[in-house]
Amino acid sequence: MRAPRSLRVLAPLLLVLLVPALTRAEVTLAPDAPARYVVRSGDTLWDIAGRFLRDPWRWHALWRANPGITNPDLIYPGDLLELVEVDGEPQLQLTRGGGDRTLGYQDGMRVVKRSPQARVTSLEDAVPVIPIASIAPFLTQPLVADSDQVERAPYVVGFPDEHLVVGTFDSIYVRRLAQTDSSRYQVVRPGKALRDPDSNELLGYEVEFVATAALERPGDPAKLRIARAEREISIGDRVIPAEQERSLENFYPEPGPAGVRGRILSVLKGVSQIGQFDVVILNKGERDGIEAGHVFEVFIGGETAPDQVRRGGFDWNWRDDSPLDSDFWFGDFSFEGWRADPPGEDGMPLHADMRRDRDTYLRPYERAGVVMVFRVFDRVSFALVLEAYRAMAVGDRVAPPPA
Repeated sequence: MRAPRSLRVLAPLLLVLLVPALTRAEVTLAPDAPARYVVRSGDTLWDIAGRFLRDPWRWHALWRANPGITNPDLIYPGDLLELVEVDGEPQLQLTRGGGDRTLGYQDGMRVVKRSPQARVTSLEDAVPVIPIASIAPFLTQPLVADSDQVERAPYVVGFPDEHLVVGTFDSIYVRRLAQTDSSRYQVVRPGKALRDPDSNELLGYEVEFVATAALERPGDPAKLRIARAEREISIGDRVIPAEQERSLENFYPEPGPAGVRGRILSVLKGVSQIGQFDVVILNKGERDGIEAGHVFEVFIGGETAPDQVRRGGFDWNWRDDSPLDSDFWFGDFSFEGWRADPPGEDGMPLHADMRRDRDTYLRPYERAGVVMVFRVFDRVSFALVLEAYRAMAVGDRVAPPPA
């Protein structure tokens, strides 16, 4: 099913364009960057950027208008992108629909056949920034709410035919729906609490989208008819006015704010391991300066892991930890605090508690993927996984890539 037109409003083109002032330190080409690429149906600007650049989020460095391109904001299937070098610097040039065709060379000059550049095409056919279908459902669904909002919302109290659950085209009775200015509603289900894993601060509650409904008759209870249901509606589900569609206009991917460090709080759609095009919830939002389009890298690691060799789980060589070595007696200690043993024959007064750091190690951080924020709330935000190098999980850390 195609997304609504407003969801297919596209971001500015990245790969059209001249970069007169770039240095190689600012933009690094991908090792296998092609010399030419013809845009195909199904491409996204992020995918195309990844073909030419090592770091696709740096595409804003290529946003310079090419002479002769009347509308550089959009590219279409069939357009030709060519990677050239001007004054020692990379440049990407665009030819609409493939454009001129080289016939040969004469007296050292290239001979080309000129092709008409005029075209009539729908804006909806242009290449999107990211896969729109992956995020379209999350642009209008609430997904996060304060507890008070959920508690105060009107609720499903029953069904005309005394069913236990209902679905698409069925009717529902809703209490406390005193405000009937809206004719379109969403049925939602309160979900789990979202707490900051570091501070334990309550950031909000997940809200599961259940269905859309239209008002049939006001009253107490009011009667609504289900227009589309993603799951069965149950008594106790909450009802809220439907939000207006949100477009992707002026959607500029760029590194998130420097110094911001966050965590993945949750992954939607009930999966356990996070992969490409999954939607995740981050514990950073508007109050942290997060905006739609901010890009973050995901890192796994940082946790304490058992050292199986030190614990004797593998073939440990006693020569590596010998009483003849001074480190055996003085090294690899950590200070755990001060303690006093219980009174008794072998008790000790207040003393330092020193323990050997022998049987654990800290896993190094490793890059696992790239996410891009597409919707922001006050204390949390939603991001789409654009790249996945390793399996990710709830609790993994995020940080902005180098600017």
